[in-house]
Amino acid sequence: MLPDLDPVVLHHVVNTLGWRDLRPMQRAAVAPVRHGSDVLVLAPTAGGKTEAALFPLLSRMAQQRWTGTSVLYLAPLKALLNNLQPRVETYAGWLGRRSAIWHGDISASRRRGILHERPDILLTTPESLESMLVSTRVDHRLFFAGLHAVVVDEVHAFAGDDRGWHLLAVLERLSRVAGRPLQRIGLSATVGNPSELLTWLQGTGAGHRPAQVVAPKLTAVPDGTPAGDIELDYVGSLHNAATVIARLHQGHKRLVFCESRQAVEELGQLLREKGVATFLSHASLSADERRRAEQAFSEARDCVIVSTSTLELGIDVGDLDRVIQIDGPSTVASFLQRLGRTGRRPGTSRNCLFLTLTGDALTEVAALLLLWSRGWVEPVSAPPEPRHIVAQQILALCLQEHRVGDQLWTQAWNGLAPFDESGRPIVRHLVEHGYLDQDNGMLFIGPAAEQRFGRRHFMDLTAVFTGPPEFTVLAGRQELGRIDPSLLTEEVRGDRRLLLAGRSWRVTYVDWRRRRCFVEPADGGGRARWRGGGWAYQGFELNRAVREVLLGADPPVDFTRRAAGRLSDVRAEKGHLVHPGGTVMLRDKGGDLRWWTWAGFRANATLTATLAEVVDPMERFDDSSIRLRADLTPQAWRALTADSRERLCLPAVDERALAGLKFNAALPTRLAAATLAARLADLDRAAAVLDEPVRFVVL
Repeated sequence: MLPDLDPVVLHHVVNTLGWRDLRPMQRAAVAPVRHGSDVLVLAPTAGGKTEAALFPLLSRMAQQRWTGTSVLYLAPLKALLNNLQPRVETYAGWLGRRSAIWHGDISASRRRGILHERPDILLTTPESLESMLVSTRVDHRLFFAGLHAVVVDEVHAFAGDDRGWHLLAVLERLSRVAGRPLQRIGLSATVGNPSELLTWLQGTGAGHRPAQVVAPKLTAVPDGTPAGDIELDYVGSLHNAATVIARLHQGHKRLVFCESRQAVEELGQLLREKGVATFLSHASLSADERRRAEQAFSEARDCVIVSTSTLELGIDVGDLDRVIQIDGPSTVASFLQRLGRTGRRPGTSRNCLFLTLTGDALTEVAALLLLWSRGWVEPVSAPPEPRHIVAQQILALCLQEHRVGDQLWTQAWNGLAPFDESGRPIVRHLVEHGYLDQDNGMLFIGPAAEQRFGRRHFMDLTAVFTGPPEFTVLAGRQELGRIDPSLLTEEVRGDRRLLLAGRSWRVTYVDWRRRRCFVEPADGGGRARWRGGGWAYQGFELNRAVREVLLGADPPVDFTRRAAGRLSDVRAEKGHLVHPGGTVMLRDKGGDLRWWTWAGFRANATLTATLAEVVDPMERFDDSSIRLRADLTPQAWRALTADSRERLCLPAVDERALAGLKFNAALPTRLAAATLAARLADLDRAAAVLDEPVRFVVL
């Protein structure tokens, strides 16, 4: 029996799409979405989450005769919205409805058309949505008067960082503009804490509005391991990885993930040199370049596309045969997303081949797969104390409303913490430093805000992140992408050559004022580099899994002979750093003393701050260990740390690090530092490590 959808929607599901029925997850989503509940839909990539939200929403739209822009569809990437738009337009057209897309790449004339004739469904990003709220060209109260529901695609990608706080704050302001609570539907890959994620998405509606998690049961093989054809190999270098990829699975369509843009460029060039049809995708390539590559890849067969995490999300590149991963992603959730790219056709299975370049990477991938085999996925948690986002939102509200009562501004977020009374010290700071002016009980934008954020109609104020400055690279009039400026300033002999879009280019001219670089094709020798990215803090669970692997635990996946041999070597090299009964404090032959906690970066940062009297002041800690004073004895350790569990403290923050916190200038320095310190800390895991026995070892 088909689900309770509008008859027209059902007709097209059966006759236009040719579906005999909906998937179990899609069927389960119909009732709660149609009844107006807040819903979190969990499913792997290409699991049909968009349809799970839109089919019942379109049915509500028809039944309740919604008019104007009644549904927002939010996503973290413009490319994802571009990819979804044709499908959403088709579904809306079944009912004679319209959809439109609005983001930074949409022309002014198309935007005017959207404002003139409001679409029923608007696809946009949270940043573009806020730009509409603050724009003098958009009558936001008129435009959003008919809004009833918001779909947030890839909601887990928002919730784990400051874009999530920004999203929640904008949705609360939007509900005030629309004059009603908005139904919130989140679409997500598998996460470790779905109920908490849904509660987070509900904002001030949590506890007041009905809510339901919709998730399919994950398939598993008889021993309980999640289903998937996983193989782990050790190749030692990108050159060797290119050789393996070129020889394996010829005739198949392969998606290769790398953890940095530089690795994508270098591997892409190596594969092309071996005659492999290769396409590239990463965030520093131009939108046109990425679109051409993704389109060509989706239409080809015997080819490879090399990508960073940009293709981890739901962008459709057609049916894939194989996923290959260079080293490993930083989380189990990312691996699940990438694994879910395969196995979509009948008779095929999900698969992933790991090609690791170092012994450490091999061990970390084995640890990741050990967690995956147990069904563990990282919980998604919002970063604590987003005071800089509070400052940004107060300024944005004043732009939106022009003037805001100095006692009434908290109403804009319906009591959502921390955009409530706790933000009054931030408002005082904004007034004292000229970011806000105050007159007759009203707040409005001040000269300091206009000077710092006012360029291009306050565009800087609506972007939550600050990226490093990059130069645009052009071959004639064609934009190729962006590069790190250090490639243009370092000394070189002969021609200056760049590697971009998998090809080498000779620099012919640099326009320093406009940050543009002109190039022409070169035979080889290009170099790629970008600041930032490519490294992430490792958490407690992954580090503890690394310890388990070093102690002998193997994930239930296929190891090549090379991988098994290299992992055996790593265990022999590092076996003295682990102990099943607790942590290891090791004094090496040179006299250096290091505490191997295997606790993750944040827990080790907390322990380092708490145990300052025993930590080496010069070289301090990393993900797995903490360097201690060389003269420390076991007796002194026990005496100096006896009460450490009761005096755990937040890590110290270098003021230079505040530059990475956008809008930090709109905060008192002490509050900006407190925000970063809270985000570096892991008090619970630090306390757990202090409770474990310590084994002292001398080499």
